[in-house]
Amino acid sequence: MTSEPEKDPASGRAAHALRELLELLRSGAAVEQFTRPAARARTAGAGPAEQALVEEATRVALDIRGTLDQHRRREAELTALFDTAGDLAALRDLDAVLRAIVHRARMLLGTDVAYLTLNDPVAGDTFMRVTDGSVSAAFQQLRLGMGEGLGGLVAQTARPYASADYRADDRFRHTPAIDHGVREEGLRGILGVPLRVGTRVIGVLYAADRAVRDFAPDAVALLSSLADHAAVAIDSARLLEETRAALVELGAATETARAQSEAMRLAAETHDRLTRLVLRGGEVGDVAREVAALLGGGLAVHDADGAELARVPADPHSPSGHDPIGPPPARGLAASRSDGHAVRVDGLWVCAVLAGPEPLGSLTLAGRADLSDSERRLFERAGLVTALLLLLRRSIAQAEDRVRGELLGDLLAPEQPGRARDTGSRLLRARKLGVDLTRPHALVVMDCDPGLRSRLATEAARRAHTRNGLAGVHQGRVVLLAPAEAPGTLARALAAELGRAVGGPVTAGCAGPAAGPAELPGAYDEAVRCLEALHALGHTGCGAGLPDLGFLGLLLGDGADVGAYVDTVLGPVLEYDAQRGTELVRTLEAYFAQGTSLTRTKDALHVHVNTVVQRLDRIGRILGADWNSPAGALEIQLALRVLRVAAGPADGGHPPGFTRG
Repeated sequence: MTSEPEKDPASGRAAHALRELLELLRSGAAVEQFTRPAARARTAGAGPAEQALVEEATRVALDIRGTLDQHRRREAELTALFDTAGDLAALRDLDAVLRAIVHRARMLLGTDVAYLTLNDPVAGDTFMRVTDGSVSAAFQQLRLGMGEGLGGLVAQTARPYASADYRADDRFRHTPAIDHGVREEGLRGILGVPLRVGTRVIGVLYAADRAVRDFAPDAVALLSSLADHAAVAIDSARLLEETRAALVELGAATETARAQSEAMRLAAETHDRLTRLVLRGGEVGDVAREVAALLGGGLAVHDADGAELARVPADPHSPSGHDPIGPPPARGLAASRSDGHAVRVDGLWVCAVLAGPEPLGSLTLAGRADLSDSERRLFERAGLVTALLLLLRRSIAQAEDRVRGELLGDLLAPEQPGRARDTGSRLLRARKLGVDLTRPHALVVMDCDPGLRSRLATEAARRAHTRNGLAGVHQGRVVLLAPAEAPGTLARALAAELGRAVGGPVTAGCAGPAAGPAELPGAYDEAVRCLEALHALGHTGCGAGLPDLGFLGLLLGDGADVGAYVDTVLGPVLEYDAQRGTELVRTLEAYFAQGTSLTRTKDALHVHVNTVVQRLDRIGRILGADWNSPAGALEIQLALRVLRVAAGPADGGHPPGFTRG
């Protein structure tokens, strides 16, 4: 039997080592693993020839591995560049593209940090734009002057620079700010390449390690390629932004032209509508309705004193009590008067109505959160139209007031001897002014501080209009004639109301009611005496008639009404006695006749002293607590005496003309 040839153990060891090297190449093992086959061959006793063969194979395998690594690295770089190009083709967000480029630079170069700075032509430096892997806030906010540090030098010279250990590299101009940021970030090796757009440098792209590192030419070339892509991205974004800005400007110009055209149309329409309104004799309320319709809100018009002249509710279906438009806010009205334009305050638009510097009133617009420029001008134009209407109305009112004042002067003038008073013509003239002199009228004479007299005359004329009366200045005093059954009540109301309106005390003396023009001159004289008495008594700023002045009214009155005086002083007590059958008036007579002595009074009345006390307490509750004061006692005693003197036996002691229901 023939035997197989015996295998050479040495050749088997070499073949095994070669197969192991091939397996390491296939699996992409680490470099240090490639030395193991040669070591195992030596351990197995390989001869010199075999050992040399294995070592040569190891060297070749390492060369092959280096070539494969270079190809893979180049493939990764090309892939990154293609991805970057794809990002640029679909450029939507510049920041996102720059972040992707910086991140790829960090990954491809295997550095700890990558970042990008852009030049600022205004400030003359370069500033941090994007970072990847940075942890220092100071580093992320760095600004490098041209020529400062590594990046400033790259930005200035447009050439790449690298430093294996920047901190110890004296080729660069170190500054405290840059060194602090680099030290806080912990950087040592730094590579920077310029971002170019044509011949212009717009920034710098960096890759940096926190350890000492030499950057190979391949790394510089790769980072430069990424920098070129970043520059393209930035320039494309700039062009895109310029295009967008141009489109925005074009759109804004178009919109401005459209808005101006619309504003001109609206202004012309408003002008036509308001002009037609004024020409056909429209009033303030008509202007308010037109403007409210044009602006789509509620509108209120007030005069200079805050009195409402017209109102258009913001909600036509809302009850007037729920309408939110009120008098304009004081600060808004002051601001509008100051600059002459409409202002928005507390959710309302306010426009002062002015005639030069003189305030005539205001417009208040509600229901509009904002107004365009054209709408605001429309609102202000409405203020001008309202001012014209108010001036026209004031002129008409002043002319009418002159007519009313002339009529009032004729009515109050004393009758001339030998001339009959033309009552009929005066009644006719009054009727044409809406005044019916056949009704009882009260006549009120008023005065105030001389500096306020003109304002008082104006305010009195306004009140006379509302009361269907007359007002004017007669013999230097402001006079008001109005229908009234209680002149004293009217005088008190006017003194208070007009005092507030003119901002100073107004004193009002009254007379009447006068029945017909013939009684008015006498009523005027009585009202003047009452006014003078009010001043003499220290009652400036009050209103009253002669009956309100007690016994002084009797002395000053012309044909005094005794019954009215007794009624004023003792009326409630007389009425109490009449209704209950008591003797309070008799008790008062006995009380004062006996010198206010309770003992003598009870003897005169033949009653117990407690009865007298109870009756006097009852009188105090009826007449008031001050009935027994010196002034009150004087009035009561005078009224009691007038009551007794004027009484007849048939009417139970009441004065003539004095009756009790």
